Amino acid sequence: MRRAPFMKLRYLLPVGLLALLLAGCGGGGGAANLNAGDIAVVGNEHITKATFQQVMNQQLLSLKAQGQATPKAGTTAYETLKAQVISVLVQNAEFDAEASKLGVKVSAKDIASQLAAIKKQYFGGSEKKYKQQLKAQGYTDASVREQIREQLLSQDIFDKVTANVTASDKDVQAYYQAHKSQYPPTRAVDEILVGKNKQSLAETIYNQLKGGASFATLAKKYSQDPGSKNQGGAFTANKGQDVPEFDAAVFSAKNKTGELLPPVNTAQYGWFVIKLVGDIKPTSEAAVADTIKSQLEQQDRNQQMTDWVSKLTKTYCSGGKVKYEPGYAPSPDPCQSLSTATNTTTTG
Repeated sequence: MRRAPFMKLRYLLPVGLLALLLAGCGGGGGAANLNAGDIAVVGNEHITKATFQQVMNQQLLSLKAQGQATPKAGTTAYETLKAQVISVLVQNAEFDAEASKLGVKVSAKDIASQLAAIKKQYFGGSEKKYKQQLKAQGYTDASVREQIREQLLSQDIFDKVTANVTASDKDVQAYYQAHKSQYPPTRAVDEILVGKNKQSLAETIYNQLKGGASFATLAKKYSQDPGSKNQGGAFTANKGQDVPEFDAAVFSAKNKTGELLPPVNTAQYGWFVIKLVGDIKPTSEAAVADTIKSQLEQQDRNQQMTDWVSKLTKTYCSGGKVKYEPGYAPSPDPCQSLSTATNTTTTG
């Protein structure tokens, strides 16, 4: 069951990776017993109706603050939101139980540091603006700190579970060989984007350059490309990633290094003046090895975390460790979904 990213505090907290990855139930604890006033119990962790209603109200206010329609009780949209809220509350309870087993703990100092960073990033350090946003979204400072604690705890668990993931040089090489098309050749150029309907100016600049004028000086004066203008026109072109006319001129085998090309007209941006500064170079494995390694390790971490949660789901959904008050079970219930999948596998 995929967690909805908007269940995190919309404006105050960044959406964590785990909000997209984690699903189902956690692990540990004994058989669950509901108390009066509970909507669910997860092992020894009780989720009360008061907590559920508080979070539900926060989500409705958050939707309203963004100009979105707030679903009315009894509608399909409301039931969907309700299920998402309950799923997140259950997830939080599960992770609290798992954290102690993994030796993961979030301190008050950690929470305060993260909250200070949030206030600085989103509110310019203004306590007044921060409190205004709390009011608009139906939060208290305490509930914000609790959400920060939950996020930090989730990230720490993710880091702990996936700490041993690494991609080998062999893995990197295999990926590079299988995806060479993703790493096109490059060529260093100097370029001046003159603009649309400016052929005459482009030709004037071209002639000045042929006469020995400084490319950097003319680029800073005339170029409309903010990315290269202040670098004197210096630009690294990647084959297939620029507009077709520019790409064809830069990567044509007949155009040699050091050559000043006649002005090139492009349908999207207009006229360019281009000088070929370097040779066409293939993107080597060494140049992208660190990027590939990071990408592979992130994929492996995500998969390892998903597998870990799946295993916990099977543990927690057995023996009645998760129970819901009638009318509060999320739909689809991850435990029922797991049971159906298991039965299908067994009898298929």
